[in-house]
Amino acid sequence: MDMSGRTRLALCAAAATLLASGAMLPLVETSGWLVQAAVLLALQSGVGALARRVPLARPLTVAAQALVTLLLLTLVFAREQALAGVVPGPEVFRHFGTLLEAGSDDVGRYAIPAPLTDGIRLMLVGGVLVVGLAVDALAVTFRTAAPAGLPLLALYSIAAGLSGDGAGWLWFLLAASGYLLLLLAEGRDRLSQWGRVFGGPARAPASSSGLDGDGGALAPVRTGRRIGAVALGVALVVPLGLPALDGGLLDDSDGPGIGGRGKGGTISAVNPLVALQNSLNQPEDREVISYRTNAKDVQDLYLRIVSLDQFDGTTWKTTVRDVEDVPARLPEPPGLSPTVRRTEIQTNLSAADGYAQNWLPMPYPASQVRIEGRWRYEPVGRTVVGDRKQTTRGAQYSVNSLVLEPTAEQLAAAPPPPTALEREFTKVPDTLPSMVAETARKVTRGAANDYERAVKLQDWFASDGGFTYNTQVRAGSGPAAVVRFLEQKEGFCVHFSFAMASMARTLGIPARVAVGFTPGSAQANGTMSVGLRDAHAWPELYFEGVGWTRFEPTPNRGSVPDYTRDQSPTDDADDPATPEPSTSAAQSPQPSQSSDCPRDRRRQDGCSSALPPLAVDSDDGGPPVGMIVGGSLAALVVLVVPLLPMLWRIRVRAVRLGVGGRTEADAAARTLAAWLEVTDTAWDHGIAPEESLTPRTAAARIVRLGQLDTAAAESAHRVAAAVEQILYAPRPLLATGLADDVRRLREGLRASANRSTRLRATLAPRSAARVMWATADRWTALRLGLRERLPKRWPTRPAARGG
Repeated sequence: MDMSGRTRLALCAAAATLLASGAMLPLVETSGWLVQAAVLLALQSGVGALARRVPLARPLTVAAQALVTLLLLTLVFAREQALAGVVPGPEVFRHFGTLLEAGSDDVGRYAIPAPLTDGIRLMLVGGVLVVGLAVDALAVTFRTAAPAGLPLLALYSIAAGLSGDGAGWLWFLLAASGYLLLLLAEGRDRLSQWGRVFGGPARAPASSSGLDGDGGALAPVRTGRRIGAVALGVALVVPLGLPALDGGLLDDSDGPGIGGRGKGGTISAVNPLVALQNSLNQPEDREVISYRTNAKDVQDLYLRIVSLDQFDGTTWKTTVRDVEDVPARLPEPPGLSPTVRRTEIQTNLSAADGYAQNWLPMPYPASQVRIEGRWRYEPVGRTVVGDRKQTTRGAQYSVNSLVLEPTAEQLAAAPPPPTALEREFTKVPDTLPSMVAETARKVTRGAANDYERAVKLQDWFASDGGFTYNTQVRAGSGPAAVVRFLEQKEGFCVHFSFAMASMARTLGIPARVAVGFTPGSAQANGTMSVGLRDAHAWPELYFEGVGWTRFEPTPNRGSVPDYTRDQSPTDDADDPATPEPSTSAAQSPQPSQSSDCPRDRRRQDGCSSALPPLAVDSDDGGPPVGMIVGGSLAALVVLVVPLLPMLWRIRVRAVRLGVGGRTEADAAARTLAAWLEVTDTAWDHGIAPEESLTPRTAAARIVRLGQLDTAAAESAHRVAAAVEQILYAPRPLLATGLADDVRRLREGLRASANRSTRLRATLAPRSAARVMWATADRWTALRLGLRERLPKRWPTRPAARGG
């Protein structure tokens, strides 16, 4: 293959990757990442060109490109953690993991177009380089351009799926053009190996020129175009089949459901970041729930959906827990003492037809739930979740709940929590920066007990610490996100609740984060209307004798509980009475001031502009589903590819030992296959085959080097004797039980080998090299066959004569 053809194919592979990457441009606000990706991709392709020119073996070429790609990513994204700024070490890989976690969190948090955070930039640039490496390896190194369309298709499909309305036609045409360009370049390169590529107006007959019946396109090029057409058709259809990407937990889309069947099962985790921010940033406060209650004062009637109790240093999420049938009467809340004043109220709720998600919003703590449909109860979080496809869409239900009125004295005198509960709900990861705990201790200095520490934390966030409420903030994510929020002092409810719960845990106070809605706004017909802008998150701290207790650190949102203030609690409910069913479906023109502003601020008329101007459409939720699909595929590749040698070896062993038949030819094939399995098994355990030895001598060598016991040694000699019968005897005797002999031999080799040898033989068997040998042999045979046949049909250009 001439050098110009190879270079042209490499350039086309890089161009095809960049053109497909263009579909990612609408996902983020700036396009500078693509320039950076183009430069790194050019360096990656250049390394491949140099390696092929040396020439290196094809696997080594790909390995060299992968190594240089890792060095480039280290130089760009982890220079401070690397040795000499470029050599990756354990700190570099930990930093990459942190950035990828932060990027995944940012993808789930921001609406499109998202800001170009470091995590998102690594995902974009790294993804382009990985796809570019795959395309270059397939199209240039292994010279099979058609399969190179698969990584290009994956790149475009992920971009199309993450875009709420799919990638535009311009990006599709660019990606398609890049792939077709690659196919045509590969077709021309193949033909250049066979002889002269004819052109010009003169056209030879089809029988002698290799042109198609129309006298136009060459057959290989025409085949490439057909492959390209099929692949592009798939690329057009696949994005249409990706799931819709709505807001998730709080918006009108189906959330995660229950795994398993019957009375049990589990509920899966959820990330509320994108749903909360998008719900708060709606241009129109669409109503999702209306309700009627017999509580006198609804300022503390938060509609709780789910609790986030697992903290990994990057975000809070739900723990996967068992669920059960909804009991007729829910059990008493954990840790609640009879001495705490309580009143039971009843609330009738009606969910809008456009509000469909799996968790049931209801006051906390609920004591009884009456609802039709397939619902399950999760006892630890005291949540009700839909089974399979059950959602809140159009649901009408009734909830009895308790209004708890603990006093400050009861909370201050709370005894230590149960050991198991304290252990689970005070966990903080090692990656949490020490500044978080230091700040918590500084803020709560002088507090005499956990209750006073919790109040000090709440007041510091809500009023004393100089924090600002802003739903448009971009504080980032990852283990350092809490630190950035504490330094920037600007965020919305997610930041405040996450930070306070994290700091409470560092102080040894059990804490989790609840997600749901503030009470909403009163309507003229006596109902309460809850809209998307009422979406909220707040911390819950545990105090023995009271149970899980709500705090409100977010300024200008919700209501600060009475038990955290100096004033005495008031009577918040009448005696239980059945309220009228809620039938209102009217939309709330704007959130009520009463639901968004603490009472002390309302008295001063200080919350007239609690919510900022909003500009995100309600149907343009974040894109976690698309990223989950892409991430799952990538994880599948990462997990499966290293296991391919083991899977191939298992398959080959089964085929060899399963050869059947009763004829002499079948017996010979069975015996030879068994012997080949013996030599490969020994090879896998470090005993390389010696082709010059007779079967009997080779068996003795395996027995000696493998230190086999008597049974395994006899099995090896029996297989060797059977092979010699087939190879040398005029009338070979049919051997039986060879498969059992091979299995005994393998067990003997494994028994005498150390742990690392056994692990290597299982996961990375040396005999897998036969795959590469067989591939090389087939390729050589194909080339020789083509060279023998083609000159008869395609004359080469005669050599020029000197004068």
